[in-house]
Amino acid sequence: MLNKPKKIVFIMTDTQRPDMLGCYGNKDLATPHLDRLAAEGMRFDRAYTCTPVCGPARSALFTGQYPHSNGSWTNGMPLGTTTKTIGERLQDQGLHTAYIGKWHLDGGDYFGMGRCPAGWDPEYWYDMRCFLEELTEQERRDSRSFHAMKAKGVTAADTYAHRCSNRAIDFLSRHGHEDFLLVVSYDEPHGPCVCPEPYASMYEHYEFPKSPNLWDTLENKPEHQRIWAGDHLHVDKNDIKLRNPAYFGCHSFVDEEIGRVLEAVDRYAPDALVIYTSDHGDMMMSHSLEGKGPVMYEEITRVPFIVRWPGVVPAGSVCREPVSHIDVAPTILEAAGLPVPKLLEGSSLLPVLADPRAKVHDVIFMEFERFEIDHDGFGGYQPIRCAFDGRYKLVINLLTSDELYDLEADPYEMDNLIDSPAHAEIRNRLHDAILEWMNDTRDPFRGYYWECRPWRTDARPKTWDYTGMTRQREHEEYEPRQLDYSTGLPMTEAVRKK
Repeated sequence: MLNKPKKIVFIMTDTQRPDMLGCYGNKDLATPHLDRLAAEGMRFDRAYTCTPVCGPARSALFTGQYPHSNGSWTNGMPLGTTTKTIGERLQDQGLHTAYIGKWHLDGGDYFGMGRCPAGWDPEYWYDMRCFLEELTEQERRDSRSFHAMKAKGVTAADTYAHRCSNRAIDFLSRHGHEDFLLVVSYDEPHGPCVCPEPYASMYEHYEFPKSPNLWDTLENKPEHQRIWAGDHLHVDKNDIKLRNPAYFGCHSFVDEEIGRVLEAVDRYAPDALVIYTSDHGDMMMSHSLEGKGPVMYEEITRVPFIVRWPGVVPAGSVCREPVSHIDVAPTILEAAGLPVPKLLEGSSLLPVLADPRAKVHDVIFMEFERFEIDHDGFGGYQPIRCAFDGRYKLVINLLTSDELYDLEADPYEMDNLIDSPAHAEIRNRLHDAILEWMNDTRDPFRGYYWECRPWRTDARPKTWDYTGMTRQREHEEYEPRQLDYSTGLPMTEAVRKK
């Protein structure tokens, strides 16, 4: 497997749910190109983001470290200065690395700074600021309004997605014979959902099917969810129609753009490893909530994830074991024939790509801190840690109350079992896993307060020292070994009593 050419194409969208793709069961929304990719590769039915917010989700994808580890734990916060991306790691090993599209990791505003970061080819760098700087002032305003662009008669060539695809196709035509990593990161179908005809009008009368959890009263749920829902809790849900022609139209439009890139892959690098995913989903009024934010419901944490690799991945295969975005960077590195550094916090999925029945995780983890460092609103600081074992999901909401769901018996996450005596052993097992994960990853927010929950009757007494351990960073591909505070000499054990 590792003797294959090192050609990797990573494609991602923004705000796409699995149940919006034909290959995941939705036959109303047109996604023929992603459906074809799934037919030629492996579809993952239980893939999860590390955090359901744009920037932090990307930070985990492109560093292999959780947001709490890499520094970019909310929108508007850049990656830590010691954090290395997969672009840097692969470029340093001789691969041609190019990033085209939304980045969201430089600490700037939504659009970015227009500056190519270390690890990527400046000739192909094209974040959203680069796109806007190609436009006149009026064109910029219009580009942020679906209605303005529809009235204007937008063409595909006017859109960010199309221009990203053009650059990706150019890269493949010129460099497809090399060892490379190409990232194509679309902002679409994220708002303002600008797309040309026929997509702009394709779903004018379409209603997305209502989920039973649309009627969730949130009575046995954490307080911050009821505050977020607000007046939506009191709306007659029978009257709601889930219509969003711009969003659904842009959803099919970005599939068309992905199809253009896949056609170029087939022509110039047909043996390439191709990975597709999205950063997170959208609540769309499930549990009376809109958008994304501080919850761990399936609607925003479960993501589409498809992998094609001719000669390695069985065509038409399906993996039903839980996997995480934290696994993407280790997978790419191992696929390129490189060792996976200790500092990376996920697992390579190469065993799964060869056999979809293989399992690399007993539990996967998710987190949340806040939505946006520059914005008020969105609930402010809402620290959350979550564990999911493929059936049970435990959610620790540090500032409010906690949740436990049995997704086998309750797939819509309506029945909060956090105080159920019958589920105490399962709940405590997942809680222990969260505490261990927070310690293992040097989570800067860890402490006794995550352990001492009202329902955890056997929690250790609250102490200032908590576990009393120190955990130094092992980043020795790029840094000298860290020094022991007590001796000034190179550490011999990264994890030890302080």
